[in-house]
Amino acid sequence: MVEIKKSYRNNNALRQSFNELAKCTFCLDFEDWYQNGLWTDRYNPYSVVKDGEVIANVSVNQTDLIFDGNIKHFLQLGTVMTKEGFRKQGLIREIMAAIDADYNGKTDGTYLFANDSVLDFYPKFGFLEAFEYLYSKSFSNRGECYFEKTPMYNKKSWESLKSAMERSIFRGRLDLAGNPELILFYVTKFMQEDVYYHKDSDTYVIAEFDNGNIFLHNIFSSTLRHLNEIIPLFGESAKKVVLGFVPETEENFRAEKIHPEDCTFFLSGKGTNIFQSNKLRIPSLAHA
Repeated sequence: MVEIKKSYRNNNALRQSFNELAKCTFCLDFEDWYQNGLWTDRYNPYSVVKDGEVIANVSVNQTDLIFDGNIKHFLQLGTVMTKEGFRKQGLIREIMAAIDADYNGKTDGTYLFANDSVLDFYPKFGFLEAFEYLYSKSFSNRGECYFEKTPMYNKKSWESLKSAMERSIFRGRLDLAGNPELILFYVTKFMQEDVYYHKDSDTYVIAEFDNGNIFLHNIFSSTLRHLNEIIPLFGESAKKVVLGFVPETEENFRAEKIHPEDCTFFLSGKGTNIFQSNKLRIPSLAHA
């Protein structure tokens, strides 16, 4: 028997089958995310199931974003995969139709990131190829770095970061609204050593450092609102910052189109017109 299953994260057998396919396809395992209580209804796999086994999937991630103070309700499609032996049978097309039936007219739009092998596929569903923008700035600081590394190896540290997200007053121009579990997916798995804290200002940053360059994924601060208050805290060894989000203002930042290798940004829906006209990007830790 073949059918489409969804909302099954608490079904141990189906979740295990989903994880096995994700491991084979992407070397990803969602089980620890689930066991740590971070997999919520916002992440919903739509899976073709045959005889109890997940053989194809498209996951829906409900991603609310704040743009210029207003919340936009977007869907992000990801974890698109089909088990070998079942490909080119129209299974993903069936899933896309099921998702459209459930969400058509109920959101501001949908986006996804596709590899080069399927660039002709998504336009069949009304998706248009688009660009994201990357913001960067060189600078000269004085003094030491005031951020201390805060590894994310246990639930206590995760809860501290989650609490900081909830009380943060810092915002990019386009920022996640809620959905802390998406950011915690990264910091509890791949980026456990990339979280830093400045106690005096109650400011967390998620950042990667490379020879004076900082890739600044996100900032959570209860006291600091602006980048020009935060960048000096990195000290004199930092020379350039690249942002994983869109700054509140473009002043002194260089904006350039980006198109990463084997990763094309697709948009669908009237509400997604804000991306190109405002030189936006999806926050780097909001990719599902």
